[in-house]
Amino acid sequence: MQFLLALIVVGPLIGAVAALLPAPPGLRGTSPDQAVLRHGVTVTGAILIATIVLALGFDHDQPSKMQATTDISWIAALDVRIHLGIDGISLPLLVLTALLTFLCALYSYFKMPQGPSPKGFVALLLVLESGTLATFAVLDLVLFFLAFEMVLIPMYFLIARWGGSEGVTGGRQAAAWKFILYTLLGSVVMLLGLLLIGLNAGTFDMVALATDNGRGLSTSVQLIAVLAIGLGLAVKTPMWPLHSWLPDAHTAAPTVGSVLLAGVLLKMGTYGFVRIILPIAPDGMRTFAPYLAAFAVVGIIYGSLACLALAKRGAGGDLKRLIAYSSVGHMGFVLLGIATMTPTGVNGALFANIAHGLITGLLFFLVGAVKERYGSADLDTLAGATGAALYGRAPRLGGLLAFAAVASLGLPGLAGFWGEMLAMFGAFNPAEGLSRPAFLTFMVIAGFGTLLTAAYLLIVVRRVCMGAQPQEAPQGAPQGASRAGAPEPARFTDVQTYEFAAWTPLVALTVLAGLWPAVLLGLTDPAVQKLLAGGKS
Repeated sequence: MQFLLALIVVGPLIGAVAALLPAPPGLRGTSPDQAVLRHGVTVTGAILIATIVLALGFDHDQPSKMQATTDISWIAALDVRIHLGIDGISLPLLVLTALLTFLCALYSYFKMPQGPSPKGFVALLLVLESGTLATFAVLDLVLFFLAFEMVLIPMYFLIARWGGSEGVTGGRQAAAWKFILYTLLGSVVMLLGLLLIGLNAGTFDMVALATDNGRGLSTSVQLIAVLAIGLGLAVKTPMWPLHSWLPDAHTAAPTVGSVLLAGVLLKMGTYGFVRIILPIAPDGMRTFAPYLAAFAVVGIIYGSLACLALAKRGAGGDLKRLIAYSSVGHMGFVLLGIATMTPTGVNGALFANIAHGLITGLLFFLVGAVKERYGSADLDTLAGATGAALYGRAPRLGGLLAFAAVASLGLPGLAGFWGEMLAMFGAFNPAEGLSRPAFLTFMVIAGFGTLLTAAYLLIVVRRVCMGAQPQEAPQGAPQGASRAGAPEPARFTDVQTYEFAAWTPLVALTVLAGLWPAVLLGLTDPAVQKLLAGGKS
């Protein structure tokens, strides 16, 4: 188990180096490009299998216990250690990361985004996977920071070099710069907070710090640390009003870049709140929790209103941008659950994390497929020129888009429901020392946000899947022109085999988590109980 976890973290890095080397003659296939894309599928598939084996070998009777641990001294002078381990909190995120990266590699094998050599694309994808997996597996504050930063450069290049389409290079370059500048500035502040904790406590070991539960840190140190670390994590989450880099990054990113950005990279910020701030600086967190909850519910309403504005007729809203703004609202529920500082709320936050990764990952896959077929993700174009739209032209694609939309709005029986409900339950009865009237107000505002979420997603389904009825072209008009003057798109294929292969696991897990939430809650709850109790089971 120790070796397996180390292999899962380091394996993608080795694969990234191998991707840059010439392929052996027997593995080149029809072209070097095909060989390197096949290499990406093979490496990410092997990491996924190793992660599943790790999950099967995990002691499910003791999910609160750190398992598969490795603890080796690295920088003795600072007591920085190569400390790895997993518990019920990190294991689901590890599996989600391995799954989404494999599905992205598989999708790219058949539909490689336009850009430079596939070698660089596959190498960056694998470095991104390694950094994300390491973030969820390391148990040392310095290593956490290094892993946290490791994903920035690969994502920057994926957006800047493989994002957008021809003619919008300036847009994707600007989005990539905005992404990296926001996250780097947040990370600098976060590093100061991590160093403050480590130097005052005399250790960077996250397990020891969580067990100490803030007793070795003064209240002032905790307040400063929570503010500094929280700002860095809030940028990555992203929390309103530090979210403005996200819509641009998603709009410019290639399909697989958007899937990974929404599916796993945003989870790094909320994971840091649960793993570091809650157990290590509980007094400081208690002070800032009401403010975090307030920003969270503002984000829920803001994200929903922004989506409604993009979805209305004549707004010229981009569907990818709309899904990006929806992430601001969904991650608001995660932050609200964390801010309650209760087992119910934190479990809801962790559940919502996984549900958002599955559902929004699927949504970005589907929107990418729609854009590839129509040549546009503009909602007015999709609704105004498509006649019967997806239900008539590509019923399977339309059905999947409608499924992902109703899962995202929190339909009971699907994964999106449980996380939001538990987060609001946590707000109904927050932790001792927090103002119950304030959190009841936050709960009501969040509940109103669920109504707005349902409104914009149902509008999107109506406009994109149902569309407008086709109009006969006026006599003498060019063939294929509508009365409005918009040309109808050429007939295209419905969902293809490779798309079914990439999307089916996400659909199945969304249904499984919705119908059987105990699969996930059985892992997270004991670990959360121990974390909030200061390391005591």
